[in-house]
Amino acid sequence: MAGPPKRMPIKRLPMLPAERALKVIAGRWKAVILYHLFDGPRRLSALKAMMPGITQKVLIQQLREMEEHGLVSREIFAEVPARVEYSATSLGLSLEPILLALCQWGQHHADELNETHRLADCIIMPRQPRQDALVSRN
Repeated sequence: MAGPPKRMPIKRLPMLPAERALKVIAGRWKAVILYHLFDGPRRLSALKAMMPGITQKVLIQQLREMEEHGLVSREIFAEVPARVEYSATSLGLSLEPILLALCQWGQHHADELNETHRLADCIIMPRQPRQDALVSRN
């Protein structure tokens, strides 16, 4: 019996690893969406409420691209009305320190060019370990 058909990514990805990584996370909202998913699953309406500047069409498009690239998973619950939750995959979660480093580098770059007045606050910050994670380690 054949397994499920493999889905092709939306766009052909570059062969150079650094270029590939940049292509996968490129997009005005992808880093922000991932940041909100780092804390756990979210419904589409919750994500939209956290990012009032994004349209629903763009949010869905960005989520689909990240799902196809393995950064986000979508779970559909058999309820009426249907409930859908998005969560960061382990591959998506592995981007957390990278996004933090990019944010810090962007701040440094603005400092060097005397453009800090043009920067928005960086929402990607190191998160404190959750209490339940601390308890499980002891």
